[in-house]
Amino acid sequence: MLNTDPQINVIGTARNGHEALSKREQLKPDVMTLDVEMPVMNGLETLKQIMRTNPCPIIMLSSTTSEGAENTLLAVEYGAVDFVAKTSGPISLDLKKIEAELREKVKCAAKVRNLRAPAIDVPKVRPKQVTYSLGSELVKKLVLIGTSTGGPKALKQVLPALPKDYPYPILVVQHMPAGFTKSLANRLNSLSEIEVKEAEPGEKLQGGVAYIAPGDSHLEVKRINGELCAHLTKEDPIRGLRPAVDCLFHSVAKIDELQVLAIILTGMGADGTDGLYGLKKRHSVYALAESEKTCVVFGMPKVAIKSKLIDKVIDLECMSDEIIHFVRRKGV
Repeated sequence: MLNTDPQINVIGTARNGHEALSKREQLKPDVMTLDVEMPVMNGLETLKQIMRTNPCPIIMLSSTTSEGAENTLLAVEYGAVDFVAKTSGPISLDLKKIEAELREKVKCAAKVRNLRAPAIDVPKVRPKQVTYSLGSELVKKLVLIGTSTGGPKALKQVLPALPKDYPYPILVVQHMPAGFTKSLANRLNSLSEIEVKEAEPGEKLQGGVAYIAPGDSHLEVKRINGELCAHLTKEDPIRGLRPAVDCLFHSVAKIDELQVLAIILTGMGADGTDGLYGLKKRHSVYALAESEKTCVVFGMPKVAIKSKLIDKVIDLECMSDEIIHFVRRKGV
């Protein structure tokens, strides 16, 4: 499947993790793919050794079981660039269904340059807890985050750094297939002082809660009986993406009297920029983009920056501070 793409040349294969480590040293590939489930040495252990000794852009292949999803997210934390979900279990005889996705992600991984970017440790307890007064403005501010490749690691750095009494809802679109977003939400929730959960249809948006768009569903915001609520839809993918950042942004643009903090983090493609146009036309919007310096893939932020819709470009480690400062921000 990989060799059918003229831009990809498969220079070696391995039957297990031990063999993969040997081939990595011998052949020095630009990109590797690793199955989470391998004999002798599994994908997680192989990945950890490669990233510790001689980093290489790696795409994981994983089953969509609950255990497979959790292991895949661990792999991303350990340094994998991205993953592809196998369609029908560990063996996946119909693997050809994900052929195009696999090729594109391998080519994207070849462009990654931030494998050695230092991880920022998130303190378990913030040095100074911020206290907010909850006034009527509570329902008038939203934080929106869009991300793709490299997003799980970026979100792990941003959300756990927010104080538990953060007063506004946070809505997150992370490009990820069904079966993985719940594990992502659970993992982030275990690390964070705020609540992080997978969005549910019709639920009222609460301050201090981050809502992750479920895989294979668009996440929108609607005002129902005066309350802001999550709305999930199976409408057509936008440029092949569901959930799509553009869908979330466009839905918020239809709601009156809001102040919005819109954030574009690491990811390939251009999702989010079109939605920013809609937001900027209707609302007081402060837009942030992650810098090239800290992005795993400088795709989505780059397109947004070129559109001139971004108010500030910052490194990832500064993003949580900007979200906290949004509490006191008056207008743009």
